[in-house]
Amino acid sequence: MKEKIKPLIPVFQSREPALDKLNSFPFDNINDLKKIGYTKAMLPQNGGMSLIDFVQHQELIAKGCGATGLSIGWHTGILMEYAEYRHWNPDIADFLVEEVQKGKLINAAASERNAGSPLRGAAFKTKAVLDGHEYVLNGEKTFTSAAPVLDYVFVSASIAETNKSAVFLVPMSTEGVLIRETWDSVAMRGTASHDLILENVRIPAHYIVEKLDDSYRARRKGSLLHIPACYIGIAGAARDYALQFAATYTPAALDHPIGELPVMEQTIGEMEMKLMTARQFLYRTAELYDREPDEPIKPQMAAAKSFVTNAAIDVTDMAMRIVGARSLSEKNPLHRYWQNVRAGLHNPPMDDIAYRTLSQEALAHINQ
Repeated sequence: MKEKIKPLIPVFQSREPALDKLNSFPFDNINDLKKIGYTKAMLPQNGGMSLIDFVQHQELIAKGCGATGLSIGWHTGILMEYAEYRHWNPDIADFLVEEVQKGKLINAAASERNAGSPLRGAAFKTKAVLDGHEYVLNGEKTFTSAAPVLDYVFVSASIAETNKSAVFLVPMSTEGVLIRETWDSVAMRGTASHDLILENVRIPAHYIVEKLDDSYRARRKGSLLHIPACYIGIAGAARDYALQFAATYTPAALDHPIGELPVMEQTIGEMEMKLMTARQFLYRTAELYDREPDEPIKPQMAAAKSFVTNAAIDVTDMAMRIVGARSLSEKNPLHRYWQNVRAGLHNPPMDDIAYRTLSQEALAHINQ
């Protein structure tokens, strides 16, 4: 699969400037990934994929286009989690797999405006009411990445008159499902992470993907490493651009490229070390996940996301220092990398949750 993705990197990079426009989306990129079979490669019947391979593939895609990497990462991550746990409701699992085989795309919708993050324990405002053989869903969801191309959404909602919550399968073609184009972020604009509106949406009662119970909360979610993989991919693109510039730009005051200046050599060396360290951290965490299926890896996962994302920001900043003022030109891709890479700070888990997780783990084992 890597050999199929690599030729797409320059193609994706050439298309990326169009994603600066409001309500834009990389439709062609997603179609290219469908054509090479990437959107269904994670299913066991198609060979599946280890976490380390998944992470490296996502990094390559994001090197071509960060918005494409993050958008498709949610879909492929959902499939990877299913491949590992087979946790979908048996009544709809075969149907969903068949739809993915046809090229259909899925994302999850959990976050809600002014409701707090589900990761921080916020209750869902979106409600599901049982009416005969159907559930009726009402609510609004935010950050629905890849909204323009989704065929299905896994909607997290509270079940009325109970203290329980569940994930419901909602076909985007269902009456009452709307997309409100609210995504105006200057970072990762191309993900089209608009609001999902559910107005009296009726779905069959068996369209519960899973209950949000203790087993859900206890699952390892290795696929979330697609998030730091995306941002280190963007940083890798920034690094490549800066190196090409340093190796070829010779100002009038010099008789050699600026990359040969001692100050530039130091900056480039530091940039390389940060990128190398971040990749090693990310890959090592993915390999540990693959090798030790019973290992409680939540602290390592949280640390990897935080460390790698912040390192990606540092690498991109260094790339801009190497290129100088022209990196802020609208025609220069570095300004886009600089904006996009910062979006990682707001993807889960955020830094404070990562630090809290590590602190609690360390204190719990202080006397062991």
